[in-house]
Parts: sequence; C-alpha cells; structure tokens
Amino acid sequence: MTLRPATSADADAVAKIWYHGWQDGHLGNVPDALVRLRTRDSFWTRAAERVADTTVAVLGDAVAGFVMVVGDEVEQVYVSSDHRGSGVAGALLVEAERLVRAGGHSRAWLAVVPGNARARRFYERCGWVDEGEFDNQVAGPDGVVSAPCLRYAKPLV
Repeated sequence: MTLRPATSADADAVAKIWYHGWQDGHLGNVPDALVRLRTRDSFWTRAAERVADTTVAVLGDAVAGFVMVVGDEVEQVYVSSDHRGSGVAGALLVEAERLVRAGGHSRAWLAVVPGNARARRFYERCGWVDEGEFDNQVAGPDGVVSAPCLRYAKPLV
C-alpha cells in the first residue's frame, strides 16, 4: 500500500468511494434534508474541489481509500468496500494524525454520526475518544442543515 497526496486524476475514484461509503454509514442516521443534499453528483463535485486536502491509499494501481484533513480536523475517512478490513483505514487514520500534527496541532478531532457504529468502534480502537454530541452545520443551496454528530478527539503526542 502506498499513501500519497491525491491528484486530480484520483477525483473520480475518491468520489466513488466517498459516495458509496457515505451511504453505508449515513442513510438512516442523518436528517432527510442532509440526504437530499448528498446527491451522487455532489460527491463528484466535492471530490474534485477537495483534491488539495486529500491523501489516497493505493493498492496496486487502484485507489483503495482516502482521508481529507483540514487544520486540526480529520474531515473524511473512507475505504472502498473491497478493501475494508485490510488495514487501509488504520493507515489512513495514522497519516491523518501525522498531517494534523505536522500542521502544528497537538490534538485532532472528527465528526461521526451516532448511528454509524462501525466507524465509532474503529475510532475507539484507534485511541479516539467520544467527547459528546454537537450539531454539525452543513451548508446547502437552500441554507444550513443541522446534522447531529459526535465529536471524537485524540491528543497527538
């Protein structure tokens, strides 16, 4: 497995992983208004716009997963369904922690929906701690959608 900064050529693969992974973890766990915002096309648009924030994990010649980091926040961690359980997610999360630390932060955080039990177990196994609920404000074309989330955090040594 190779971890590297994403390029614009990776945007399609990132969007596909993000779209399918988001549905797995979020459908039935977030407000309908947020589901309406997260159209298939929205993932392709956002993946192309967020290349600079993205690190990809590559196995062979295929993108197996990705992570997006901005400041002290690990914004996205997704692995293709074909590569779940293979160690890709752990490697991506370690890289995200490194990037946050390299950005001068001593603590990282991320948001996870309460109903995404698989993700929550994974973060907890990796040393992240649930710090409680908050309303994640998601901007959309018709205003802001509030999505209940849990804030997970980890001190970086």
